[in-house]
Amino acid sequence: MNRALRTAATGMFAQQVNIDLISNNLANVNTTGFKKSRPEFQDLMYQTIKTNGIAEDGRTTEAAEIQIGNGAIPIATAKNFRQGDTQPTSNPLDIAVQGEGFLQVRRMDGTTAYTRDGSLKISAEGQLVTAQGYVIEPGITFSANTAEISIARDGTIQVMESGQTGQIKLGQLELAKFINPAGLHAIGNNLFLETGASGQPIVGAPGVDGFGEIAQGSLESSNVDVVEEMISMIVAQRAYEINSKTIKTVEEMLSMANNLKG
Repeated sequence: MNRALRTAATGMFAQQVNIDLISNNLANVNTTGFKKSRPEFQDLMYQTIKTNGIAEDGRTTEAAEIQIGNGAIPIATAKNFRQGDTQPTSNPLDIAVQGEGFLQVRRMDGTTAYTRDGSLKISAEGQLVTAQGYVIEPGITFSANTAEISIARDGTIQVMESGQTGQIKLGQLELAKFINPAGLHAIGNNLFLETGASGQPIVGAPGVDGFGEIAQGSLESSNVDVVEEMISMIVAQRAYEINSKTIKTVEEMLSMANNLKG
């Protein structure tokens, strides 16, 4: 009986984690470049109960084992890096990566992080930065006379300055991709960090060697499917409910046993 209570409790905890992830996915349905998460579970150890062997013609054959599980446990969360829809914004500093690859940003401590959020800005120093103020790598600096900005599909940035008739090339955006992007560590602010599971970044120009292209004047939407998440929520709710009913059933059985009279 105690084992059944503990097993049902692990099931309830697993579904609570499931609901936590679903709620986070739904909360970020409008977050630019957001990638939804899903939980991964595994069953806990089994207790094996052996029955007596059966004697037949002087030989003893081993009976089939009885295995009783001890529930489930959440072991990891996995990011789904499926491409989100591209939404036009008409803002020349908004870019969407169409295909594989991440923009590289320099954090305050000098380390590099990676993002799919292409809502870029120009800082007071003229640097190209993210909405949170992180500098895009490699660094691009605009002058105060910049009048028009053009970002090509291969990441080439050209500007037209006031009083000039020709465009000036300032630099080129680079993308980073990973052998296992699901192994990246999410730290918030639409940023990811490299880990041993993700592998080292492979840096290259957009549009070549398997890297995605840059779409100026657009942003990548979240890849959260609201209908899919709602269905997952219903399934998780029903699983949580049936585990709670298991606990109630075990409690009733224990009550019956306690009320037995000799």
